[in-house]
Amino acid sequence: MPADGRSFFLEGTNGLGIVLVHGLTGAPAEMRLVARQFHRRGFSVHAPLLAGHGETAAVLRRSRWQDWLDSVETGSAWLGARTDAVFAAGICVGGKLAMMAAYRNPDRIRAVGVYSPCFNYDGWDVPRHYALISPHIGWISHIPFLDRLNFRETASLGIKDARMRRMVAGMTGEGMLDSFPGRGLVEMYRLGRALKTHLPEIRTPTLILHSREDDLSGPTHAEYIAAHLGGRRELHWLDDSYHMIHVDRQHRQVADLTADFFEADHASSTWN
Repeated sequence: MPADGRSFFLEGTNGLGIVLVHGLTGAPAEMRLVARQFHRRGFSVHAPLLAGHGETAAVLRRSRWQDWLDSVETGSAWLGARTDAVFAAGICVGGKLAMMAAYRNPDRIRAVGVYSPCFNYDGWDVPRHYALISPHIGWISHIPFLDRLNFRETASLGIKDARMRRMVAGMTGEGMLDSFPGRGLVEMYRLGRALKTHLPEIRTPTLILHSREDDLSGPTHAEYIAAHLGGRRELHWLDDSYHMIHVDRQHRQVADLTADFFEADHASSTWN
């Protein structure tokens, strides 16, 4: 495991491992709630720090989505050497990275969980200028000044539960950022474009979890992935969370649905 001071590992008992992938402005610390739920069910859990994350917006600006993907693939290989089967799950950008890692390593990653997928910000609480910029980020990315802009998180932090929101707001010392550079939006767009290209080729069983109250990304993102995936997929809707479903009111349900899906896939693979 990288000695970066942010990544963490919980050793389990059932021989199964889950790579948990944080989001664009996040850090491994945000994955601890669901990690503990998985660990209680016997899973080993590894939450790697994505390249360019965990420090400052200036450092994040220098990284690219391919660097983030390398972090996920390295983490899955590290976990694979310590378990009998590896799965991956991630929030937003982290979920897309998990899917890309599975596409590139189908023999290593057995199944994937995608939480609150987002190709562009269009949720009900997205600031108007975010919503206007996000769908057009492809051509806007050619404007030099965008790379120098920083965008702040919304007041809710994507979390409906006030107590959980205060908890996440206090994680800035653990690598969480309260703003992100325009370059981050560009790389999120490029990652999404790459994923869309490969969706029909992806055969990895995929669980998609999305809240009907998601404040940052509307339901069409989850529906798009479900409609275009080439392999088995399950889409579940949540009804009492915002975007950050892995730390919001239904984080235990998120963990249980994911663990059930991974265990069922492992049993099916073993039987076959």
